[in-house]
Amino acid sequence: MSDPVIIVGGGAAGLMLACELGLAEVPTVVLERRDELPERSAGMLLNAHIADFLRMRGLAGRFFGPDTPTWGRSHFGLVYRDIDGELAKTDYDLIVPQWRSEQLLRERAVELGVEVRLGAEVVGLEQDAAGVTLTVAGRDGAGRMRARYVVGCDGPGSAVAQAAGFDFDVLAPSYYGVIADVVVDDESQALFRAGSYPDGQFGVLPVNPADPCEVRLMTVEFDREPPGGAVPVTVHEIRSTIERITGRAPDLRAVRWMTRYGSPTRLARRYRVGRVFLAGDAAHPHPPSSGHGMNTAVHDAVNLGWKLAAAVRGWAPAGLLDTYDDERRPVGERACRRALAQIPLQTPLEQAAPLREIFAELMQSDEVNAFLVQYVTKVRYPFAGDGGPAHPLLGAVLPEVSLRTPDGVVPAGPLLSSGRGLVLGPGRSGEGTLPDLSAWADRLDVVAAEPSAELGAQAVLVRPDGHIAWLGPADAHDRLLLAVKTWFG
Repeated sequence: MSDPVIIVGGGAAGLMLACELGLAEVPTVVLERRDELPERSAGMLLNAHIADFLRMRGLAGRFFGPDTPTWGRSHFGLVYRDIDGELAKTDYDLIVPQWRSEQLLRERAVELGVEVRLGAEVVGLEQDAAGVTLTVAGRDGAGRMRARYVVGCDGPGSAVAQAAGFDFDVLAPSYYGVIADVVVDDESQALFRAGSYPDGQFGVLPVNPADPCEVRLMTVEFDREPPGGAVPVTVHEIRSTIERITGRAPDLRAVRWMTRYGSPTRLARRYRVGRVFLAGDAAHPHPPSSGHGMNTAVHDAVNLGWKLAAAVRGWAPAGLLDTYDDERRPVGERACRRALAQIPLQTPLEQAAPLREIFAELMQSDEVNAFLVQYVTKVRYPFAGDGGPAHPLLGAVLPEVSLRTPDGVVPAGPLLSSGRGLVLGPGRSGEGTLPDLSAWADRLDVVAAEPSAELGAQAVLVRPDGHIAWLGPADAHDRLLLAVKTWFG
């Protein structure tokens, strides 16, 4: 493998990016510093907008099925409301543990030819005009690897970010939380008092449908630093943290798994330094909230993947890689803002109570609830128009509409399963009113489809990440060709 793309970090962002690069047949290596990957994780939900993208790639059946349970509630600052009505169709959460999603993404990446190395920690980074050299410590000592591009997906306190010289804005000091999956009897469970306390929050969730005695205990304190990463998590730490918040130390006899979390809320001032990029929590670590961290991380990877592939394969138009920062940094900023805006609703409790009461009333409004739920997930990139009439879907994700094609009525999303761009129009290139697009046959699929009322256009250009890059009349050849050249070289 000569000068591959190297991804540092084998979490959701890194593995999704690996799948995208593998689909484009780009040589790729994932370096994960952990030697073993536990079958437990803090994240328990698969956001609907990740599920939508998995359907586009034809992977949904691996991750969930018709019997996969959903989590039908959402919260803002622990003020809860059921997700119902129209919002339930677009912004539900599937109960799929993050460790399982990562396992499936890892399996898919390997199928596509990606190499995943466990126990490989990056301890040095140097870059020049032609590539990046990493120093990697592993089981057999340290070695050097050469890459064309490197992407840091290695989470809060990213080693890649530090070594490559990324600058961050620190938006809030560190928070501190612990999580423990424990087995307790009904009498012990009755003693748990989940909720907000003067010094933090304590939560209790069911974790194993087959065993109601197994529950997850969670805490968060917003004004406390977590111990260093080298300090192992202990049962004493879990008990004392819960006691510090609730005033009562639980009897933890059978602890199945435990971890701690917490870091300053930071936002990288730019997501690219030369040939090094950041994605996910490496670029925008913030307090967890309703699965938005994983959603933002995965879509960072989806946005970057096809652009890196274009650069490696030699057809990326000028400035394409820079659009990653232009498009995704504002989303990361919104994710941080949304997380931080919830803290005044949670602490200090005596001051937050009136605000919580007002928010509980506000969230009874469907419009307010939708705004809060979709503040980060409903992304529409601000693409420049081409001089034609502005279209409300420009920059948005291709809606899940049905299209009438010569092969019958098909859903629009899976037409992007190849990882290539897509043109929808009345007839294939050269056969209808579309211009001849055969010169882009290695990066664009053209599908004959009757105009859709939901799309409101005869012809549509869709990027590999599912975002609509152009809509208009099929005979607007110059405008469509300009858009194709802008995004596809």
